[in-house]
Amino acid sequence: MITIIAAIGKNRELGKNNDLIWHLPNDLKRFKKVTSGHDVIMGRKTFESLGKPLPNRTNIIITRNTDYKAKGCIVVNSLEIALKTTTDTKPYILGGGNIYSQAIEVAHILDLTLVDAVLDADVFFPEIDLTIWKETSRENFKADEKHNYNYSFVTFERK
Repeated sequence: MITIIAAIGKNRELGKNNDLIWHLPNDLKRFKKVTSGHDVIMGRKTFESLGKPLPNRTNIIITRNTDYKAKGCIVVNSLEIALKTTTDTKPYILGGGNIYSQAIEVAHILDLTLVDAVLDADVFFPEIDLTIWKETSRENFKADEKHNYNYSFVTFERK
């Protein structure tokens, strides 16, 4: 069960300059909770934006650079190899945009935080084709002193 996990804005914004464009503490806590103990697959730029391997997870990095090394991580050269490398029955795809575009073709679940905001971005999540994906759960939250935007945790499953 391949799961894509991401936080996206109203126009499918993901980030800018290799960084997140919002700070939602509850989203970060939820991300840690659901991905802990699982394999996480990400592109090199996403890994470098994190700065280090995510603890309590097997970190698999995809890069075209065949000489790339990252301590404590498995490095592969394609999404296909990453998916063959994982032994986890529920690996998570963490991005970035190019990896999401490839993974949405093979993923079973989209675990998304939909942020009620339009922000300047240079990386975007792929279109979610509702003829392929069905919303199966949603939790809505209002902006508060720690969260500048309304947001929702939404799960889509492949039909």
